[in-house]
Amino acid sequence: MKIVSVILARGGSKGIPLKNIVELRGEPLISYSIRTSVGSNVDETWVSTDSSEIATISLGYGAKIQMRPDDISTDTSQSEEALLHFAENNTFDIIVFIQPTSPLIKVEDINKGLEMMNKYDSVFSVTKEHWIPRWTLDVKPLDWKPKHRPMRQDKSETFIENGAFYITTRKQLLDSKLRYSGKIGVVEMPLSRSFQIDTMEDLELIRSLKI
Repeated sequence: MKIVSVILARGGSKGIPLKNIVELRGEPLISYSIRTSVGSNVDETWVSTDSSEIATISLGYGAKIQMRPDDISTDTSQSEEALLHFAENNTFDIIVFIQPTSPLIKVEDINKGLEMMNKYDSVFSVTKEHWIPRWTLDVKPLDWKPKHRPMRQDKSETFIENGAFYITTRKQLLDSKLRYSGKIGVVEMPLSRSFQIDTMEDLELIRSLKI
């Protein structure tokens, strides 16, 4: 059985210019996800990119490169488009889609997800969330009423995707055209390692943590 990972890292980014290779503790951001993948039970670590600069840097950290067409590397392109492009051009059994914007991912997170693939069709990373009152941007309660404010302990906990990684089979990906499908399991990660870097504020927060 062949297991590969793919890290999607296009060159364009509005929030942070060249976000995927921005400096984090003296290393390019993408290096964290590449090294974690290389150290895991994945057989091959790939980076899918439209950027020659990202490709060169990624090669230096041990990744293989899949150059991605410009038409699926825009601001509005879906990750599934790049995943399908990769699957259509490579042979493997299981794919681990790792996001470079989640530098706190650990080898054991990926390995735990891979171990679960013997009983699930897809697995993805989550963090557990206690109920908190949420409001819409026009300041209206979202699914609760101020006159009947619930107690936190009376509301069920929920899982939220932390975006660190998704695992599925090549067949499931090609058939469903989705990053997860079929019987789905989750790998719970602590909140302290579930941060994603999408803005400069996120970047400064991660820079301030001990990682």
